[in-house]
Amino acid sequence: VETFVLRTRELGTRTVLVDGIGSRPPSGMKKPQVSRVFQAWAVATVAWILHSGPSLQAATAHLPRSTPERQGVSSAALLSAIETLDQVEQVHSLMIVRHGHVVAEGWWGPYDAETPHELYSLSKSFTSTAVGLAVGEGLLRVDDLVLKHLGSEGPEKPSANLQSMRVRDLLTMSTGHQDEPAIAPGQISARSFLAQPVPHKPGTHFKYNTPATFMQSALVQKVSGLTTLEYLQPRLFAPLGITGARWDTNSQGISLGGYGLRLRTEDIAKFGQLYLQGGKWEGRQRIDADWVRTATSRQMSNGSNPENDWEQGYGYQFWRCRHGAFRGDGAFGQFCIVLPEQDAVIAVTSGVSDMAGLLSQLWETLLPAFHKAPLKADASARERLERRLLGLQVRMPSGNTTSPIASA
Repeated sequence: VETFVLRTRELGTRTVLVDGIGSRPPSGMKKPQVSRVFQAWAVATVAWILHSGPSLQAATAHLPRSTPERQGVSSAALLSAIETLDQVEQVHSLMIVRHGHVVAEGWWGPYDAETPHELYSLSKSFTSTAVGLAVGEGLLRVDDLVLKHLGSEGPEKPSANLQSMRVRDLLTMSTGHQDEPAIAPGQISARSFLAQPVPHKPGTHFKYNTPATFMQSALVQKVSGLTTLEYLQPRLFAPLGITGARWDTNSQGISLGGYGLRLRTEDIAKFGQLYLQGGKWEGRQRIDADWVRTATSRQMSNGSNPENDWEQGYGYQFWRCRHGAFRGDGAFGQFCIVLPEQDAVIAVTSGVSDMAGLLSQLWETLLPAFHKAPLKADASARERLERRLLGLQVRMPSGNTTSPIASA
């Protein structure tokens, strides 16, 4: 850990402790580069201090717990939902939050509460949050041209469409690409992204594009001097009491952005609760409320089927859903579902192949469990629910225990 004393007109003298990783510029950089990176780090750090208020208190480690009925949720209905989910192969965890309280939580063994889970594309929602924080600190704007910050990685003669691509287009999956650029950790880079042809005008059509999220991560690192993981540590993870976050990087040490983040189930639930509360956490505005509204509202059309949760519109790395909800999601059924109308958050980790089917099951079984007012205590149903949640085990695929080739 390194100590930096920042003296400013507004703050007076304050000692700030910063994670040593990324807190100093890489040793191999030339002096002018060191100066620019350190200045970017200093600006970001001062902005964070101003944003954090007069004291930097330790965050609450866990969300508060409650009986379901106190929060207007039926234990009997939750038990029915769990029984249904238990018929699905490879559900790993479920946490349900109502009115800010965890009312049900379960892990299918061998998974448990302390197991960090690969979030896959749910990582994207965390990356866009980093962009939002950087915008709030004045480090970049959503209308900035991408080449303004990463032009040195672009082609010598960029096309007109590439020249017109903005940060906003990265956020809304509307970069103008016809084909997705290279996605593997050993291939993905700003240079490979900017070398990809851009046949369509950016901002005009939706094309799911994981490297576009990587570019957001690269932008955050460019303007702050920190990886996206390092940048989020004091601004998001520490205030929410999230510890042990890990994020894979590309060969240049840039957080992958579009995937590769590992967190626990409750960390996912906290993130959803933060967005449900309009970016406010424990009385402090951690993310600008206008950013939260914009990021989770429909910014880009992605279809017209009213029954398809992947065609309800796309925000800034958040999907709009049926039932007035929005979500971050990742491959194989990683979900952070926020339901403003029910004042609820649902966090799920899994290894399923049918994400749409799993999401439909959640709607069908959990929405009827929510009631507007507290319910009469139901000790018997609650006891059965708790006992069931403690006895969950991952359902293994059925089949022979040995290969027919082994006996041939």
